[in-house]
Amino acid sequence: MRYRALRVLVFLGACLPLAIWVYQGLGDGLGADPGKTLVDRLGVTALIFLLITLAMTPLRALSGWGGWIALRRQLGLWSFAYAFLHVAGYAFFLLALDTGQLLKDLSERPYIIVGALAWSCLFCLALTSNRFSIRRLGKRWKRLHRLIYPAVGLALLHMLWIVRSDLGEWTLYTAIATALLLVRFPPLATALERHAKRRHSTISKKVE
Repeated sequence: MRYRALRVLVFLGACLPLAIWVYQGLGDGLGADPGKTLVDRLGVTALIFLLITLAMTPLRALSGWGGWIALRRQLGLWSFAYAFLHVAGYAFFLLALDTGQLLKDLSERPYIIVGALAWSCLFCLALTSNRFSIRRLGKRWKRLHRLIYPAVGLALLHMLWIVRSDLGEWTLYTAIATALLLVRFPPLATALERHAKRRHSTISKKVE
């Protein structure tokens, strides 16, 4: 399998935050409210992986290296995995599996609904990321996977609603997301595509 070593490195890197948090949790290193700290970190990590996934296509265009696209599915699945753990942590640590409290939170904290919508988008993407779905859906697959764009927007809105006064980290992620979305506008996308073709042609000539 191509890029096997690289995929293994991505896997190990994606597991590293969990290992660090488990170690910190065992040593009381997650602060006064470890459950909330863990839930927040899981959510932010899901967003980071989502932005990295979104960056794969521009990086492929800029570098001409196909490995970026080969990693895109794996990174997207890690984004969903952390988002799933984020939701599971919220249900277990913050709600204590109390459905009554969930209904109260939904009525008093609309950002939870926004987060649920973002999670639903990621769920659809993860569910259809396999080759069977690609063959089955055909052209509709690409249209469906444009859900990554509303997923990013909803995730950022969800985060904004939570952090409110401390906007430094949120501003950074929003700036990165904005840049990654801007390069998809037709003029910039066309320029990147031309650059990728020239880059690929240059690399091919060097190999020959």
